Amino acid sequence: MLDQLRQIAIFAKTVDHGSFRAAARALGLSPSVVSHHVAQLEERLGTALLYRSTRKLSVTDDGRRLLARAHEMIEAAEMGLDEIAHRGRQLSGELTVTFPAVLAHSELVDCVAAFSNAHPNVRLSLDFSDTRREVIGDGIDVAIRMGWLKDSSLKARKLYDVQRWLVASAAYLDPRPTPRSPADLEDWDWLELSPVKLKPVFERPGWRSVSLKPRSSLSVNDAHAIYRFAKAGVGLGIVPDFLAASDVAAGTMIHILPDWHLEAVGVYAVWPPNAPRQGLTASFVDALTTFRAAG
Repeated sequence: MLDQLRQIAIFAKTVDHGSFRAAARALGLSPSVVSHHVAQLEERLGTALLYRSTRKLSVTDDGRRLLARAHEMIEAAEMGLDEIAHRGRQLSGELTVTFPAVLAHSELVDCVAAFSNAHPNVRLSLDFSDTRREVIGDGIDVAIRMGWLKDSSLKARKLYDVQRWLVASAAYLDPRPTPRSPADLEDWDWLELSPVKLKPVFERPGWRSVSLKPRSSLSVNDAHAIYRFAKAGVGLGIVPDFLAASDVAAGTMIHILPDWHLEAVGVYAVWPPNAPRQGLTASFVDALTTFRAAG
């Protein structure tokens, strides 16, 4: 049984790292030893867990079922070890976190600052970029994702929702008729966030939803840039509410049709499945969750 547990752990590490060679480096073993343990496990179980080719590994249905249980087993063991190892000890180490660029302008930065102040022995390496980083391949400890999360083998936790507003500058709206419904806006100048398709759906309690397919006059891949162009009077932009709130309050930007609502987007924390449940990654994600709950 002990040999099987070891083989199961090696199998899970192989899948998590994507190759025998990468798993071998993480485990301090040779690739041939890692491959041998996986092959022995397959022989014991009488089924293939991995399909091997010269370029990649793929997981079979039986392999996926075992992998889920393997992660539970490893997490339970790591949780017990971490509880003992971290008892009475300050958090320390290095954490690499990636964020969408627009969140540099949100209160999530205050949360990260609070975590940094509370744990001076933790070195944070933060990447604010709209280039989507690969969690496993790029060595990311935590990725903050914004939007609609796709299914994956990574762990994920929803932190909060961000409301979206349709906004334009007061100068842009001044010569135009006051819109009474979203349909009045379809032929106006729209700013598009690429690669997100510009097909906004507006909802209002007691009303039928209104779906638009406007043509964009400008397309850009950064939400903050969309907002800057909207402020410059180029057209209508759909942006996170935190970007526009102060300017709307000051009257320089207008929240158009505030009684109509666009679907909110979620902000998620995503991290590798083999991260310890009581480790530095988990503590950071817990801090983000607690901060938002308190807010």
